[in-house]
Parts: sequence; C-alpha cells; structure tokens
Amino acid sequence: MNYLEIINKCLSELNFKTVSDFNQLDRPEHQKVKNYINLIAQEICRFENWSFLLRRETLTLAKGESQLENVINGRIMALYIDNYEYKFCEEFDNFLLNKKIHERIYSEFENKLLFSPFEEDKLVNIIYYTRNVAFNADGEEKEKLEFAEDTPLIPEYFVEQILVYGTCMRIKADPEHAKFAFWKSMYNSAISAMRSKIAVNADYSPYIRLYRQ
Repeated sequence: MNYLEIINKCLSELNFKTVSDFNQLDRPEHQKVKNYINLIAQEICRFENWSFLLRRETLTLAKGESQLENVINGRIMALYIDNYEYKFCEEFDNFLLNKKIHERIYSEFENKLLFSPFEEDKLVNIIYYTRNVAFNADGEEKEKLEFAEDTPLIPEYFVEQILVYGTCMRIKADPEHAKFAFWKSMYNSAISAMRSKIAVNADYSPYIRLYRQ
C-alpha cells in the first residue's frame, strides 16, 4: 500500500469521504490522519529492533586519526574493525584526553565516532538500524511519508493492521466506539505477529505495546 492508499483506507474506516488525488487532502481531518500515520510508523520503526531496518555502512578511518564523522542515520548495532567487534563506551573523555586505551572500544561525542588512532588506514564496518521509515517512488529511503507514492518500510503484510487500524484507534480514542475493539485487536495482533516472525533473534520474546494518548 502506498501513502495515498493508506490514507484512503483510514478515511473509509472513519466514515470520511475518500479522495482520488493527493492534492485533495486539504481538510483538517486529512491532516490529522496523515500526522497519525507518520507518528505510528516512526514509533514502530524507531523504537524496536526489527530486522527489516538493518543496514550496513563502511567508513574509512585515516591513519593517525582518532575521530570520524558519524554519518550513520540510525542506531548502531555493531561496529567492526579488522573483523573484530568494537564495543561502545560512554566514557568519551578518555578518547578526548588521549588516554591509553587497550580494549576494542569506541565512543561518540558531538556527532563524531571516537577511536584510538591506528598506524594505517582502517575500514570501519557498521551495522545499524535505520531511522528511515519510508521509501519514495524511486526506492530511496526517507524519514517520513510525504507523497502519494511513498511506501512504508514496514512489511506490506502488516501495513494495514498497523498503520490503518492504529491510526483509526488513535483518532477515535474511544473504547465505546463501534469499531474500536476491532481496530485494537488487529493492531495488537499485527505487532505480536511481527515480533514472532521477523524479530532479529529467536530469543527476542514477543510482547504487545499499545500506544495510546
């Protein structure tokens, strides 16, 4: 489902008139639907370790340098140099003060990754969870759904249950509403299914998180 299709499905569920053109989405209820779709997409993608968000980036740390611009648009899961994994250390001051560091560790300060300097250029291989939540029409990733042909990173199978029913549930926010129980059930089932089917690790136990205002 693309962004326009998701919006129209929400409008239909909420008993609003659907639109045939993205430019027709100019009413307050349209803006509310668009805002909640993006809010839920960001909550789902940015606060869980889904395998479909995993990306890889290779950077070069020059000889004798101890700092590298952090261009990673997301949360670093693992970092490797010479096939050794380096662990994150919060004590960035040790690097800034050029203290002797023996462990395979790195830190971060002012959007720079910090390392002990090497005597030769090193490739820094990084695996991370992207902050992006959508693709544009050309398949390029982006941080929000904006245009009709944009599509979510959330796997297609779960899009309707999570983004459509989650949005409707947020907008109505009334357990007495005729469809609220259905929306809630479908949304919760989708989150649970995603956790059990596409979690990174088999030991990553599924649980349900219901976002409410």
